[in-house]
Amino acid sequence: MNTAQPPAKKPITVKFQRIALIGYIGLLILMPLWMYFVPPQEGPLDVMSLFVPIIPLLLPLRGIIKDSTYTYAWANFVVMLYFIHGLTMLWVAPDELIWVLLELLFASFMFIGCTYYARHRGQELGLKIRKLKEDLADEKAANELNK
Repeated sequence: MNTAQPPAKKPITVKFQRIALIGYIGLLILMPLWMYFVPPQEGPLDVMSLFVPIIPLLLPLRGIIKDSTYTYAWANFVVMLYFIHGLTMLWVAPDELIWVLLELLFASFMFIGCTYYARHRGQELGLKIRKLKEDLADEKAANELNK
């Protein structure tokens, strides 16, 4: 049984995790509010229209709760959807500028926080991504042994 505790987080790592969480929680709150309050209420509000914008944000929720470094790393792919949405809305809906700027702000916080949290926490835990050069050298050595 492995009872070794992971190393404690450095203050800079905690800072980036908080930035990521501010962006994440901000987007989780902002998106349904934006979809509920801003559109013209011409007909009955569809409940699904409140949840569709937050479904991508729910994908990394479990890993964020468990404090998984890998989840913080791949959550950046999810946050890109909100960057694209925000930039598109900036162009097509200038009357919703405050909502768009909030979305871009929270998406930026999440992106920067997740990126640097994953990097710093990965270094603290001794995780690293092998470099392509190392992979190619290993492959070349294996090929030479097989000859």
